[in-house]
Amino acid sequence: MPVESVFPRLEALLPHVQKPIQYVGGELNSTVKDWDACDVRWALMYPDAYEVGLPNQGVMILYEVLNEQEGVLAERTYSVWPDLEALMREHGVPQFTVDAHRPVGAFDLLGVSFATELGYTNLLTALDLAGVPLAARDRTEEHPVVVAGGHAAFNPEPVAEFIDCAVIGDGEQAVLDITRVVRAWKAEGRPGGREELLLRLARSGGVYVPGFYDVEYLPDGRIARVVPNRPGVPWRVAKHTVMDLDEWPYPKQPLVPLAESVHERMSVEIFRGCTRGCRFCQAGMITRPVRERSITGIGDMVDKGLKATGFEEVGLLSLSSADHSEIADVAKGLADRYEEDKIGLSLPSTRVDAFNIDLANELTRNGRRSGLTFAPEGGSERIRKVINKMVSEEDLIRTVATAYGNGWRQVKLYFMCGLPTETDEDVLQIAEMATRVIAKGREVSGSNDIRCTVSIGGFVPKPHTPFQWAPQLSASETDARLAKLRDAIRADKRYGRSIGFRYHDGKPGVVEGLLSRGDRRVGAVIRAVYEAGGRFDGWREFFSYDQWMRCAEETLPPQGVDVAWYTTREREYEEVLPWDHLDSGLDKDWLWEDWQDALDEVEVEDCRWTPCFDCGVCPQMDTKIQIGPTGKKLLPLTVKK
Repeated sequence: MPVESVFPRLEALLPHVQKPIQYVGGELNSTVKDWDACDVRWALMYPDAYEVGLPNQGVMILYEVLNEQEGVLAERTYSVWPDLEALMREHGVPQFTVDAHRPVGAFDLLGVSFATELGYTNLLTALDLAGVPLAARDRTEEHPVVVAGGHAAFNPEPVAEFIDCAVIGDGEQAVLDITRVVRAWKAEGRPGGREELLLRLARSGGVYVPGFYDVEYLPDGRIARVVPNRPGVPWRVAKHTVMDLDEWPYPKQPLVPLAESVHERMSVEIFRGCTRGCRFCQAGMITRPVRERSITGIGDMVDKGLKATGFEEVGLLSLSSADHSEIADVAKGLADRYEEDKIGLSLPSTRVDAFNIDLANELTRNGRRSGLTFAPEGGSERIRKVINKMVSEEDLIRTVATAYGNGWRQVKLYFMCGLPTETDEDVLQIAEMATRVIAKGREVSGSNDIRCTVSIGGFVPKPHTPFQWAPQLSASETDARLAKLRDAIRADKRYGRSIGFRYHDGKPGVVEGLLSRGDRRVGAVIRAVYEAGGRFDGWREFFSYDQWMRCAEETLPPQGVDVAWYTTREREYEEVLPWDHLDSGLDKDWLWEDWQDALDEVEVEDCRWTPCFDCGVCPQMDTKIQIGPTGKKLLPLTVKK
């Protein structure tokens, strides 16, 4: 039977909240399907505010993939701002989708995409508002199956209590496989209830169901082993990898936000994966191998996306977009095609050694010439060897000289603080690098009117990387090191005023570290923070370090651990890590060897262009690197007379 829209009740509340437009739906290219004409229904959530969640490519792709299927509907839901949450609780309005304002609790599945661990408390808010029990064990077949995905789902153990299952890796094929299992179970009359459905999903081999695994601990708090507690459930669950991106040209009809969002552009993922081998980078490690979209595939997506949206900028997305084997032809071809329409092109932060002025000029030919962003990550040559960021200071100076000499006036440099083996001196060299950048910029431009902004964040060790064993710097040590850097920049009378300095204090990084390398015992902290009012932990105005630490002190010591045990403690090779039973394709011995190479300051080449380093992904996942060049060109789609 039809599920009633909650909009009549919601509408009465909207005059009393900030940015009510974010809750009304009806965006260009959104989809509303007949509830009764569908037998499998997904609610897709990005656990953050609408302005952050709507542009998310992952949710947008799955939304379209699912809605293309006959008999399947997908709608979107986002975290509601605290002002609306309070009113919803007062007036009994449940968590809703923005497409048809249907209650989330009525859907078969709730798919949650975690780009960061700091969205965990927002999930609990949404579940509670939806009338879904927080603990998976308390749910019945009347409640949606909660499916976690996204990069943070590669270690879902901290939220194991709250999710029914997790999918690691690419989601396009995975959501279709899950849909088939759910459809068959419902068609058979829901035999065995929720337990049977989850068993079917687990036995498929592509879905991890935490409830079907027991974790055993050693007396010192380390994990002894993780073992399945149902027959037919695999000991390890492998990630999903979509090959041939040209077969998945999504989104075809990108959503156009009604309210202001963090990205006002039409974006195309030009390749997936990265083999640069930066040891700190979880995204690069877990998305291997590299799979390029062809130049013609990119051109087709851009053409259709612009026609469907009316955007005036195209973002060419990937982890390292300038590394696409035909990026020069892609940029020139698109700039030529849309020169009269003044469609701008943009890349995310550009690798210093992949930047050239021809590429930069193509990217800015039809748009505005804004600042350039580069990410050396480490301040000293030594620390860049540790993290395998093979960029020399001379490379950087040469690159920024080219930029300043060709008319750019603003360069942003991104670094991290707290990297393994880092000293104060490594960080202070960031100040020296910034002054060299300004000096060179003044020299080549003949002007003092140039800027360099240094942006620095705290390093957090992540699962499935060579640094998963590394100790994390404490918040106080991070803050002390950054204070020395700030003082060094300000003390420079000649260049200091031309150098902007932005940094995040060390406290959010400690919480992120607790959640990123946590195990199931950390779930008690998340629940306690949520119950104490924790929301939107990725937002500075809502994040409370003291609240997290207080809740951790109440819940972790009775379990024999504390925050430092998860963050500043170095792990040994023999230790069973909370995510070892989740297979990212990376061989654990290879990761350990790379960790030892890091300590020895040994660099490793990019395996795209050199012999294989045996990371394990290609043979274990039955995948391979897919790169061009195709040799094709992007010609104008129509001849204009």
